[in-house]
Amino acid sequence: MKRPDVDLASKYRVEHGRVFLTGVQALARLPMLQHERDRAAGHHSAGFVSGYRGSPLGGLDTALHEAAPFLAEHRIRFVPGVNEDLAATACWGTQQLHLLPGRPDVDGIFALWYGKGPGVDRCVDVFKHANHAGTAPLGGVLVVAGDDHAARSSAVAHQSEHVFAACGIPVLAPADVQDLLDFGLHGWAMSRHAGLWVALKLSSDVVESSATAEVDPARVRVVAPTDFALPPGGVHVRWPDPQLAQEMRMQAHKVYAATAYARANGIDRLVLDPPHAQLGIAACGKAWGDLMQALRRLGLDTHAAHALGLRLYRVGMPWPLEAAGARRFARGLREILVVEEKRQIIEYQLKEMLYAAPPADRPRVVGKFDEEGEWPAPHGQWLLPPTGELDALLVARAIALRLARLHGGSRWRDAAAALDAEAAATGALPPPPLQRTPYFCPGCPHNRSTRVPEGSCALAGVGCHLMAVAMQR
Repeated sequence: MKRPDVDLASKYRVEHGRVFLTGVQALARLPMLQHERDRAAGHHSAGFVSGYRGSPLGGLDTALHEAAPFLAEHRIRFVPGVNEDLAATACWGTQQLHLLPGRPDVDGIFALWYGKGPGVDRCVDVFKHANHAGTAPLGGVLVVAGDDHAARSSAVAHQSEHVFAACGIPVLAPADVQDLLDFGLHGWAMSRHAGLWVALKLSSDVVESSATAEVDPARVRVVAPTDFALPPGGVHVRWPDPQLAQEMRMQAHKVYAATAYARANGIDRLVLDPPHAQLGIAACGKAWGDLMQALRRLGLDTHAAHALGLRLYRVGMPWPLEAAGARRFARGLREILVVEEKRQIIEYQLKEMLYAAPPADRPRVVGKFDEEGEWPAPHGQWLLPPTGELDALLVARAIALRLARLHGGSRWRDAAAALDAEAAATGALPPPPLQRTPYFCPGCPHNRSTRVPEGSCALAGVGCHLMAVAMQR
């Protein structure tokens, strides 16, 4: 069979089939796919991308500049932000095009904002205002957040889901590069349907990975929800628009429209559902990959997990959690283990959803803490710690402990003990002989601006200029 011609531009030029690309390059390809979908649907749209670079999205602006000829062909404009909030404000402006006098030359503008976790924090004011105002029917805004869970190149370890929830922004959590493309397209479709900005939460393990992925614009088939009626007048941006009217649309309609979209389009799905299941495991994003690797470490392939009675639930939208699917997942189980990074968000929602369920459909829910819960004095017992980042070893240990409690016997207790011993041995490894000291990037103005007169000292606030504290300034 003849191999197709492949070069460095294939990831942006190939219209159908599979291409090899990184997570960052997938983000650059994503708005092109959206434009192609709009064009196929007969819509005359354009795209706008703005944000502020920072790990793990540090190379996105470079990828977008490299893809500039392809972006131009799709009427997509990339304007790097002076800072994160100005970039978000510009994205907000794209949704108000049809409110301006005159006839615009496009039906709508879909926008993509990007930034790392601390950039999400500083944009809360813009996010809240813009999300309450709404999106254009043929616009939509995708908010791409890069979360550095282990603080490898950040001032603090970060998690964006709780910030987005506070803003009323639904969160989609891709587990791999293909998910990134699929959920990105679903994100714009959800944004248009519900009148909300929609977040795409990306960890380093996802956005810095590489894979082959399908880039067919028609791959994602959007199903319009039929079980939730939108209010008279719709959910989209308008003017004038009183503040309390915005709040009513947000609380009574828009968030529920997002869960209806997730339900209709199978954003969350049961991956393994054996009869008489006893233990259910729910995971999303990077944690889903950790879960798959953990099961392999325990010798549990699909057949063995099925025989053991493990029900697996892959959550694509951790907030707001779609309730009907979550309740189906929980039905008949004795226990649910929630595997998620950092502070719990799925676990809290799941417990609230199941609190009033009949006893047979109200399993015990554990995740960050064991069956004693979060608040016993003096401290809850961590099962999957909210600190640092999860890995397959931690997840495998948690599964073994829960299986030992459910099934008894020595097999799973011994497995947990072996994993504890492995973790202890790994922690006892000596530090690497060479330590790499962080330093400013070439050409960075902080490299000069943090040099101070003799007799003075340099301190730091938020930002990479904090490295000045450890330098001979």
